[in-house]
Amino acid sequence: MTKKKRTFWNFVDHFEGDKVVWIIALMLILISIVCIFSSTSRLLEGSQTRVDIVKSQLLIVAAGLVVIIICYNIKNVKVFRWASMLGFPVSLLLLLILDLHRPVGPFVPINLNNAYRILQVGGIQVHVFEVVKVAMVLYLAWALDALKRGVLIGPRAEIWKKILYIYLPFLIIFVAIIPGSNSSALFIGGIMFITILLGGGNLKDMAILAAAGIILLGAVFGLYSATRNNEHPLFDRIGTAISRIGDDNDYEKAFLEARPGSLEYQAALDKIRQPYSAKIAIHQGGLLGKGPGQSTQRYVVPDMSEDYMFSFIIEEYGLFGAILVIFLYVSLLARSSLIARNCGKDLYAKLSVAGLSLLITGQAFLHMFVNADIGPMTGQTLPLISHGNSAFLCFSLAFGVILSISRIASRKMELEQKQAEPLLEVHPDIQQELEVLDAFETDQEINDYDL
Repeated sequence: MTKKKRTFWNFVDHFEGDKVVWIIALMLILISIVCIFSSTSRLLEGSQTRVDIVKSQLLIVAAGLVVIIICYNIKNVKVFRWASMLGFPVSLLLLLILDLHRPVGPFVPINLNNAYRILQVGGIQVHVFEVVKVAMVLYLAWALDALKRGVLIGPRAEIWKKILYIYLPFLIIFVAIIPGSNSSALFIGGIMFITILLGGGNLKDMAILAAAGIILLGAVFGLYSATRNNEHPLFDRIGTAISRIGDDNDYEKAFLEARPGSLEYQAALDKIRQPYSAKIAIHQGGLLGKGPGQSTQRYVVPDMSEDYMFSFIIEEYGLFGAILVIFLYVSLLARSSLIARNCGKDLYAKLSVAGLSLLITGQAFLHMFVNADIGPMTGQTLPLISHGNSAFLCFSLAFGVILSISRIASRKMELEQKQAEPLLEVHPDIQQELEVLDAFETDQEINDYDL
């Protein structure tokens, strides 16, 4: 068969990588630009206008696309495999600096809402947990693949290699996240646990790992209880979680019964403002929504562009907008399962695609559940849509890895197809007819063939 000419109209046909994943990424990015423009005025500072916010978002989008394209153009999975080795040490280093609550070289921990989750490096703020999510999925994919291939150095016994390279990093990162956020520790721990399970973790080992995690949680709770009366108690976020879970006050009733303008009224209002306004936004959105820029709850919910972006989408674009977003994330999971299946025996590629797609989709649905008031507030953003520079770039990296591996997998399939023996011998006359037809479809000169 002759090779098709490159034209403007068949450019997409020559574009490598999974086209559905490309469409999903670009659609999410476009939704992000539109929603950030009209979601909230909270992002405005000084004399800034919404145009300035869009310009800022466009810069982040451009940086994210550069990250995706760079990863997409990496044609050897060994590059990702090598970089993934650094996932655990980099994550541990960032978390340790964060947990010290004091500057280390150019890294300065930032206290935001009574929690340390951000490191400032020069004029750039890095949300550490967003980096850790992607880094640890890739690291575990590398460790599990290296274990299977027998290239891990250290003790001869396989169980000790599992403990040293897989189980200990899992537990250390899990505990190191807790001082900054209990919900992030549980979510990232859950994603890491599933990645290990997909990588071939047997039920006995996984049960022991889960038990070890529960024991560590108990130890963390004990340290908090022993130091709770100190000026700086250890793992004070445990206290925050306990107060939220054990808080059985009916703030809605207190709000309705309190005198408007009183301290009791304001305190109750502050407690219910965000979740109730998010539900109001969902209710008012209806089937078709209010239309772009017509949201009213964006003036009530301060974190509308981050933690409550899904509610905002429903308010402005209705049920159809919500279904579109859900469809995009579900499609990503479905396509990623196909990509992973086409990776052959390469466990690293399979686990990277599966783990990253589960991370993106899992966080998206966790965000949606919180917006619908199903479960406690977690602070998880809507991947590639919500405002947040670190999150956007990290999820761009995740999409870039998935696209690159899909490109490598598709090339591998094409090579195997070319090398495979034909099931039926094609008669020379029929082969020539097929070539003539192909030439016609690609606008080549039919005169080149002897008819």
